[in-house]
Amino acid sequence: MRYAALLLVLVTACHSRPPPPTELPPAPPSSLSPDAGVDSGGEAPGGSSTGQPDAGAAVHPVTLVVGGDVTVGHHYETYFDEQVAKGRTREDMFAYGFHEVKPLADSGDLFVVNLECPYTTSEDKLAKNFNFRARPELVNVLIAGGVDAVSLANNHMMDYGPQGLVDTLMTLEAAGIPHFGAGRTLAEARKPALLTVHGVRFAFLGYFFLGDRNIEPAQVYATDTSPGVAGTFSDEAAMERMLREDILAARAQADVVLPFFHWGREGNYTPEPYQVRLAHAAIDAGAAGVLGSHPHVLQAMESHRGAPVIYSLGNFVFGGNWNPRDKRSALWRARFSPGGYLSSEVLPLRTDRYPEFPVQPVPVSGADAEEVLRLLARSSTGLEKMLPELEPWARPLPSP
Repeated sequence: MRYAALLLVLVTACHSRPPPPTELPPAPPSSLSPDAGVDSGGEAPGGSSTGQPDAGAAVHPVTLVVGGDVTVGHHYETYFDEQVAKGRTREDMFAYGFHEVKPLADSGDLFVVNLECPYTTSEDKLAKNFNFRARPELVNVLIAGGVDAVSLANNHMMDYGPQGLVDTLMTLEAAGIPHFGAGRTLAEARKPALLTVHGVRFAFLGYFFLGDRNIEPAQVYATDTSPGVAGTFSDEAAMERMLREDILAARAQADVVLPFFHWGREGNYTPEPYQVRLAHAAIDAGAAGVLGSHPHVLQAMESHRGAPVIYSLGNFVFGGNWNPRDKRSALWRARFSPGGYLSSEVLPLRTDRYPEFPVQPVPVSGADAEEVLRLLARSSTGLEKMLPELEPWARPLPSP
């Protein structure tokens, strides 16, 4: 499910996405090498092994690739304009952000990220600490990167108010990019993005929730009559009810339901207790896994009843910061059948190579990859059960 060409200008009507190939490419080889990520089977809810699909599973599993926070405005837009002024083509700069990770993105059948900026030219800022936006033409960055769907449920989607959000929805819809987690009303924001690949039906849900430490104004949240993101301001019980209701409804339409949360505390490598409670509630309600972002660093990866919880994938193509202090990041590549989760890999990244190559993540190998994987293993040790794929990296280093 990849785009064949860029949108050189914002069009006013949706174009259709090309159909998926009739056969999947071979699955990437299993490995415990830091150069290639890590791969192992998991357990299905209830404890049965999922190293191999059961008799009712798809012959070829569907591969999902997930990235963290993407902001193609602010510093990305500044760098874009500087490079175009120096003679680089707009097409080259549309492709710039995802250029180094494109082979990894293309190794999956679905590529999903968190879009953390509205596409708008509105000047109507919401009163808050930081306001991000990107010109609508920069939707071409997502197209060039092969992004198949985006979560909009985050603390920056309403940075330019209702108009900014509506402009974003129209831009994505014109570009043919499915989105979830925000809408013109709360009912629309809670609707899943439904995608079917090789007969496996996926439903993606998005939520923004920061517990009792919500630093954003309440206007970011959608209501019955106003635009915004899905979630609740600080009521965890209400958030869990919404989550359970939406998963139950999505299960009637899809084989694989995946909530994507924007949550946690910025800079913290371990999840807050409420993140764990909500993640477990989602899986108990029937989700095949839980995805997450917002802390701008990697957080723990857990297995609950055999289903994966990816608490935070950190920064990805993140134009909100020229030179992040912690440049460790990752993509998560997982395989699903109609019966649910099968296995996954962690693909270590560096967020950028500032100042030569700002806002451009790059895969890493060797010691740099091992550092990413050991960080994830360390941050996962206090949870119920770390993702089995990380267990080899939780062992002590051998003595010299």
